[in-house]
Amino acid sequence: MDLIMGMNSGSSFDGIDVILAETEMDSDGFPKAPRFIRGGSYEWPEEVKRIVLDAFGNKVDMIGLNRLNYIAGAVFAEKAVQFMKENGIDSREVKVLGLDTQTIYQEQPDHRAIEEMTEDQKADWPGRWLSGKYPAGYQVGDTSVIANLTNIDTVTHFRQADHAFGGSAAPLMQYLDFILFRKEEHPTMTLNIGGIANLHLACKDRRQMFGFDTGPGNAVSDYFVRKLFNREYDKDGKIAAMGKVNEAMLDYFMHHPFFDRPVPRSGWRMDYSPEYLDATIDRFKDVPYEDMLATACAFTGAAVAKSMTDNIPKELIEETKILYASGGGVKNPQIMKEIQDRIPGNIRLTTSKEVGIPPEFKEAIKFATIAYSTINRVPGNIPAAGHASQYAILGKIALAPRNIAGGAEFVSVHK
Repeated sequence: MDLIMGMNSGSSFDGIDVILAETEMDSDGFPKAPRFIRGGSYEWPEEVKRIVLDAFGNKVDMIGLNRLNYIAGAVFAEKAVQFMKENGIDSREVKVLGLDTQTIYQEQPDHRAIEEMTEDQKADWPGRWLSGKYPAGYQVGDTSVIANLTNIDTVTHFRQADHAFGGSAAPLMQYLDFILFRKEEHPTMTLNIGGIANLHLACKDRRQMFGFDTGPGNAVSDYFVRKLFNREYDKDGKIAAMGKVNEAMLDYFMHHPFFDRPVPRSGWRMDYSPEYLDATIDRFKDVPYEDMLATACAFTGAAVAKSMTDNIPKELIEETKILYASGGGVKNPQIMKEIQDRIPGNIRLTTSKEVGIPPEFKEAIKFATIAYSTINRVPGNIPAAGHASQYAILGKIALAPRNIAGGAEFVSVHK
């Protein structure tokens, strides 16, 4: 068995998760389901956090973004090394480290426009992006900085390879779900509830798989808690539980233009920006704050249900018995209740803990698994879900100093 490490800092930007797991290649040419060993969570340094938040708001110039790429790489490396020290892990024992680094910006693919492009138009490679039809994204955290400071072979930036073939590359969770559930006879649904929520249908036949964002995970409720109650989060959903869902406000939320995007679609934190949410609060200023928070939780549940029934064939929904949820949102009972109450009644909502995947660490496990696939030359995208035109090996690889021929002699040449 090979030891693998994964890291994640998502759209909610609420910390850095690090995990250690183990896996090996299976007889069918894919990795076996990873076995989680341990995980940890770490805070971004405040000084760096301020820069990243400014970058989200397009307030950092090119010079600043260039430096941030190195700074973020150094932070990821620092937290990975801290995790290894705390858990007695020798970097030389770790086969690969996988992380997507920190997404700062992403553009949606125009799937309809791509489908209508001629082969000659697609052959104009620069034109794919000059036209604005193909997806694009920007992540900070230099691969070589991470690999050289941790001394672990590192794979990052998984999305660009899928983008090259017109795939949305967000979410990416469907690949881990395929690895976990590819031997099941019936389809399995999973839901990741981060700042943005994403839904996946896993099948042993990858051609029937789906993966797309559903709308807000905890982005709206977390903002309301901070703005209206001056708290970091609603512990156990207690405040929301005291309120009642305001149907007019929920209807307003459900007409967000996000739902006009065809799947596979991706959401982004700026879909639910402070400006949009402040305007919503002002629009419904007569609604009690507890009711606003209850409605935010209902919005998450209603968005999941609508996205599921609008975009997954009815027969596949009827065959599905379980929806495994993961991400920080599973800690909010009110969000979980709203999801269960609104999805089709034949589906039981539970967490990924039932299959040995701690909900809070599934994203990091995903990146570790994709990285392991990458170094074994296994494609990590699911074209049926992301609408890429072909399979691709995801990620950018940087080799660690431990690979230098001659070893210590060259590592210590500066002496």
